[in-house]
Amino acid sequence: MGQPTPATDDGWWRSAVIYQVYVRSFADGDGDGTGDLAGVRARLPYLAELGVDALWFNPWYRSPMKDGGYDVADYRAVDPAFGTLAEAEKLIAEARELGIRTLVDIVPNHVSDQHPWFRAALAGGPERELFHFRPGRGEHGELPPNDWQSEFGGPAWTRLPDGDWYLHLFAPEQPDLNWAHPAVRQEHEDILRFWFERGVAGVRIDSAALLVKHPELPDVTEGRDPHPYVDRDELHDVYRAWRAVADEYGAVFVGEVWLPDAERFARYLRPDELHTAFNFSFMSCPWDAARLRRSIDDTLAEHAPVGAPATWVLCNHDVTRTVTRYGRADTGFDFATKAFGTPTDLALGTRRARAAALLSLALPGVVYVYQGEELGLPEADIPLDRIEDPMHARSGGADPGRDGCRVPLPWAAGEPHAGFGGEPWLPQPDGWAAYAADRQAEDPGSMLRLYCEAVRLRPVFGDGPPTWLPAPDGVLAFARADALCVVNLSDTPVELPVHSALLLAGGPLDTAGRLPRDTAVWLRA
Repeated sequence: MGQPTPATDDGWWRSAVIYQVYVRSFADGDGDGTGDLAGVRARLPYLAELGVDALWFNPWYRSPMKDGGYDVADYRAVDPAFGTLAEAEKLIAEARELGIRTLVDIVPNHVSDQHPWFRAALAGGPERELFHFRPGRGEHGELPPNDWQSEFGGPAWTRLPDGDWYLHLFAPEQPDLNWAHPAVRQEHEDILRFWFERGVAGVRIDSAALLVKHPELPDVTEGRDPHPYVDRDELHDVYRAWRAVADEYGAVFVGEVWLPDAERFARYLRPDELHTAFNFSFMSCPWDAARLRRSIDDTLAEHAPVGAPATWVLCNHDVTRTVTRYGRADTGFDFATKAFGTPTDLALGTRRARAAALLSLALPGVVYVYQGEELGLPEADIPLDRIEDPMHARSGGADPGRDGCRVPLPWAAGEPHAGFGGEPWLPQPDGWAAYAADRQAEDPGSMLRLYCEAVRLRPVFGDGPPTWLPAPDGVLAFARADALCVVNLSDTPVELPVHSALLLAGGPLDTAGRLPRDTAVWLRA
């Protein structure tokens, strides 16, 4: 077992570039078609060359994989499809030797229906108190206990043969835990210690605002305040206790917190709670200069009162890939809309994705890069008979699910399955090898080379906030330290501001030295 991280904090996380690893689709080390820890370990030099500060791993725990590993059966064991606990410890240590820290995913709202607690609860044991079991409504209890709906579609309740119902805000295979019970709280604090003692530097908290429920589980009525299960005040006591544990190890948290209220959002980032939380407004913005600037300003303003760094992300394992989103019509987009049947101009989307990468990496705070974004991967259309995401089935096929952004990565253009390993668990589209990392590494104009250079140069922007510069309509321009970032989202080329050197460009300037549309540059003042 690795040594615990010292109880010190050098603030590395305030300006880190963190790479998200969806293990199942990253790299297959044993040839069975499923990504694994051996595959990640083999690709650590690639990640070091990319220059990232840390890796965030989606759940690698033992799981029936009914929701991509977010249905956890055992938090202290690595799923055999990915490797072993000993291998995870080696990975954490080997990455740290390369200067790369590790963050793991914790899913506190629910567990798998194969978790020992839930199996004991089904058998009638006292473990029932660790979940939300209720009798149904109606004359014979045939109706769910309340009107809550699953995030995946349909009722958030499933009835058992004994007549009782149990709560699951996600899939039926993911029963919600009862966070009013002290054993649930103690177990999760013990889980945190388990991974911190193995050298993990931080934790990403899944569905961080959903854990605590109103004790009476009332209906979700229009305008109910407070909400019966979103952002309840009692939740902050949970995270204060977690923070005390993290501080012993110098570890950090990032919360998945989706809240429209900026003041409520900032409460999670107070000095004795979470260190950071994901910023979803920036990711969901259309390609529009005014909207993006407003999102940036609002994000920085939200974080300022509590002294927390902002986070910036363009895509993750739940969201349509950036190239595809930005390649759609200029009228805007819903970031959660999937790619099926949606016309996309990939050349346009790629130009914008390159510009967006430079924009996000020039901003103050933490940047998250989802695996494959540095390769410019588009969303993939998955054949209907190969879709695994439960969102597809739960929506009656209306939602194609999130598998399109989870297709296994292409590593080597000339190898079978683009160098991923065995035949991938999700099919790679025709032409996937054109995006292979080995091919892009040799191409100075590739997306991969752009990301490598941007991560290397990022420190030129210093630590301070951006100062907006005068710019034409449709253009974002700001200064930090002695560097400038200019992004042209207008319809015409624009003149560059006065500068001493061109540091990095998302694409070539025009023959007159102007910045073309959908292009970004970094300049030295």
